[in-house]
Amino acid sequence: MEKKNLELTKQLRHELHQHPELSNQETWTKQHLIDFLKANTRLEIVDKGLWFYAIYRAGKGKKTIAFRADFDAISMQETLDIPYASEFPGIAHKCGHDGHSSSLAGFALEIDQKGADKNIFFLFQHAEETGDGANQCVAFIKENNIGEIFAYHNSSGMPFKSVNVINGTSNCASIGMTIHMEGSPAHASQPELGANPAFAIAKVIDAIPMFSSLENNKGMVLCTVIQVDIGERAFGVSASKGDLLLTVRALYEVEMELLRKSLEELALAQAEKYGLKVSFAYHDVFPATKNHIESSDKIRLVCKAKGIQLVEMEEAFRASEDFGHYLKKTKGAICYIGNGEDYPPIHTLKYDFPDEIIETAVELFKGLAEL
Repeated sequence: MEKKNLELTKQLRHELHQHPELSNQETWTKQHLIDFLKANTRLEIVDKGLWFYAIYRAGKGKKTIAFRADFDAISMQETLDIPYASEFPGIAHKCGHDGHSSSLAGFALEIDQKGADKNIFFLFQHAEETGDGANQCVAFIKENNIGEIFAYHNSSGMPFKSVNVINGTSNCASIGMTIHMEGSPAHASQPELGANPAFAIAKVIDAIPMFSSLENNKGMVLCTVIQVDIGERAFGVSASKGDLLLTVRALYEVEMELLRKSLEELALAQAEKYGLKVSFAYHDVFPATKNHIESSDKIRLVCKAKGIQLVEMEEAFRASEDFGHYLKKTKGAICYIGNGEDYPPIHTLKYDFPDEIIETAVELFKGLAEL
C-alpha cells in the first residue's frame, strides 16, 4: 500500500472514531466517507440514503466483484486517553467498524490510482450491529449483477495481522425474541382472583436447557435470557403483565428456527393453562454467515502469494454477522484479521481498532481483485 494512501486512511479512521454514530443514525459518517472518496478518487458514487457504494469500472464484459465494510458504532462510553477519542458521550467505535470502512476507503484509493481488470463495487453499509443494514442493502447484489463479495472483521485473540478463514459457517444465526404475557391483576392476598404470568414465564425459562442441549441438536444451540420483567414494584398487587427477552442462537438456521417454534409452542400452552394472552416480537435478526469454499480458497491463495499469515479457523464464531444476507445471494466469504492474541476484545472499554491491520486488509482485498 502506498505510504501516502496509508496515512490518509489512518487519518480517516481517526476522524470516524471521533464522530461515532449508532445504527441507522450514521448521517455524518456516511457523508464524511463520501466526501473523502470524492476528494481523493474519481470513482462513481451511488448514494442510497442510509448507505452508499462507489464503483470502479473496468469496462463492459469484465467480471464484477464487491467488497463490503460496515460503519456503525455501539452504545458504550469512550474511556481511553487517545487524541481522537469519541466526542459523543455514551457512543464509541468499540467494534472497529471505523477501521473496516477506512480500510475499504484505502483500498478504493489504491484501485483508483492503479487500476484493475474487474468492475469493483465498494459497498459502505450502515447498521450492522442491529442486523438491519445488510438486509436493507442486499438488493444491491442483484441490481448490479455482483458475482462475488468479500469482507473482513477485525478480531482479538488471533495472531497479529493474521488472516483467519473457514469454509461454511463462519458466524452463527441469531434472533432476539420477546415473549409478552398478559393476564389480570388482583390483590396480593387473593392471587387466585387474577391471572399472573410469573409461573408461565418461569416454565418457559425452565425448559431452555432441554431445548438447547447438545443431545437434542446436531450443532451448537444457545438460548440466552436477556431480561425478565414481570409486574410492578407494588407489594399489594399480584403481577398481571410480563416480558421475557431471549436471544436464540444456533450454528444451523434450521435448528434456530426449531428452537424458536418450540419456545412459542410452550409459551402458548402455558398461557392457556394460566389464562393469559401471549404475543411474540422479534428483533436483531441475523442469518448464519456461510462462506463459499471457492471464495474462501481465494483468500487462502492471496495470503500464500503475499506472505500473509493464514490461520484455519476450527469453528464458527458464536457472534452473528449480517454479511450472511449477501452470501445467500451470491458467492463470497468473510475472513478475520487478527488484532493480536492478547489484544483487548471488541465491545470492551480498553479496545481500539489497531491501525496496523489496515494495510493487511487493503493488500488482501487488492489480491482478491486481481484473481
